[in-house]
Amino acid sequence: MGDALRDAGELSGRMLWGRDASLALGELRRGTSLGGQLESLADRSVLIATSGQLASALALIELDGMARRMILCPADLPLAYLSSIVADAGVDAIVTDAGTTAFDKLGLPLVVCALPIAPGTENIASRHATEWILLTSGTTGVPKMVMHSLQGLTGAIKTAPPRERPLIWGTFYDIRRYGGLQIFLRAIMGTGSLVLSSAGETVADHLQRLASCGVTHLSGTPSHWRRALMSPASGVIAPEYVRLSGEIADQSVLDNLRRVYPNASIGHAYASTEAGVGFEVTDGLEGFPASLMRRDGDVWMKVEDGSLRIRSPRAASVYVGDAGAPVADENGFVDTGDMLELRDDRYYFVGRRGGIINIGGLKVHPEEIEAIINRHESVRMSLVKGRANPITGAIIVADIVLKDGASATGGAPGDREIKTAILQACRASLPPYKVPASIRFVASLDVTPAGKLVRSNA
Repeated sequence: MGDALRDAGELSGRMLWGRDASLALGELRRGTSLGGQLESLADRSVLIATSGQLASALALIELDGMARRMILCPADLPLAYLSSIVADAGVDAIVTDAGTTAFDKLGLPLVVCALPIAPGTENIASRHATEWILLTSGTTGVPKMVMHSLQGLTGAIKTAPPRERPLIWGTFYDIRRYGGLQIFLRAIMGTGSLVLSSAGETVADHLQRLASCGVTHLSGTPSHWRRALMSPASGVIAPEYVRLSGEIADQSVLDNLRRVYPNASIGHAYASTEAGVGFEVTDGLEGFPASLMRRDGDVWMKVEDGSLRIRSPRAASVYVGDAGAPVADENGFVDTGDMLELRDDRYYFVGRRGGIINIGGLKVHPEEIEAIINRHESVRMSLVKGRANPITGAIIVADIVLKDGASATGGAPGDREIKTAILQACRASLPPYKVPASIRFVASLDVTPAGKLVRSNA
C-alpha cells in the first residue's frame, strides 16, 4: 500500500455508489474526475466544497498526496461562514461540482469535479503528506477546523480477514464529517465498496438502496439508527456488522437493533473529530468496561473532573486558524467534554459538559433521563430539555416519539398509561428534580446534518 489514498491497494471490482451516479473505483487508476486539472491543484490548499458526496470522495482520492492541504466542507455549511473558512485555512483553490456563483466573489481558481471519468495521467507520484482539515460539528457560529493526517485518520483501521462475500460498507453519515470519513477510509483503504448517503433522500429510500447494493457493514449515530428502526423498510437490509457512534448508545437502541438484526455483530464506538477513534464496545451493553481505561496500544484514556480525556496519535494535531493552538493539553490529552460516571466497574456516558441543564443550581444531563425514558417498550426515541421557570430557572420537559402501534393521540387512555409508566420509571431511578414536569408525544424529532439530536432549551 502506498503513502497516498490513490495507492490503497487493488481497486478493481470495487464500487462507489451515490444516489444518482456510481463509479467503478478502478477507473481512477487510468483517469480523473478533475477535468485534467489535477496538476494545477498540486501544492495548494484546496477547499473541497461539493454538493454531493460522490464528488467529494473522488476529489479526496485524487488530491491526497498532491495537494498540500484539503479542507472538507460539509454541504450544510452556511455561506456566511465561507470567507472565514477560506481565510483561516489559507485556501488558494476550490473544487466543486456545482455552479460557481457562491464562490465567484472569493476570486480563487475553481476546478469542477464531475463524472464521467476522463483520461488522465497514470502513476502520479505523491508530493506531500497532505493535511486533512475537518470542520467540527455541534457548535454555533463559524465551526472550528482541526488538522489530521492520513496516518492518524487510518490508525484504527485493521486489515480485514479474507471473506467469500463481497464487503459492502454503508453509512448514514456524510463522509465530510469525521464519522462518515472513517467509513469512507475503511472502504477505500481496505477491500470494500461503499454506498454513500444523500441529504435529500428519505430513510426508507436510503435503506432500499443499501439493500439493492447488498450492504454488509453499516454505521450511524444512535439517532440515525432509531429513525431507521422507525421505518417500515428497516427489514429490507440484513447487515452482518452494525456500529453506532457520535452519541450515547443507550441499552434501548442496542437491544432494539439486536431484535431487528439478530445475525449482526452490534457494537458502539467512541470517536470525536478532535480525539480521533478511541475504542469499540461489542459486548452488547451500554457504557464500557473500566478495564478499557488501561492503555490499549498507543491509546491512553483517563477521567479528570468527570470528563473523558484521550491521548492518541489518532487525534487531531492543531486547530487551524487559531494561531495553531494545539488540540491536546501539555500532557498530550484531549479533553472530549463527554462526562462519565463509574458504576460497578463500568463507565457510563451521562452527557456533554456543555449540555447541562441548571435546575435551581443542580446539574442535569438530559441524556441520563432519555436513557430511562427510552427503556419503555412503547418509546422509540426521546429528547429531554429545559424550559424556563421563574422559580427554579428551568424545569425538565420531554418530547417522545412512540413506536408504531403505540397510542399517540394526546388524550387517549393508552397515552395516559404510557405517560404514567414513564414517570414512574423516572421517579424510581432519579431524584425529583430530574423527573420531567411535562411529557409530550410528537411525531418526530429533529436531527442535525451530523446525525445528532437537535438540542436547544425551550
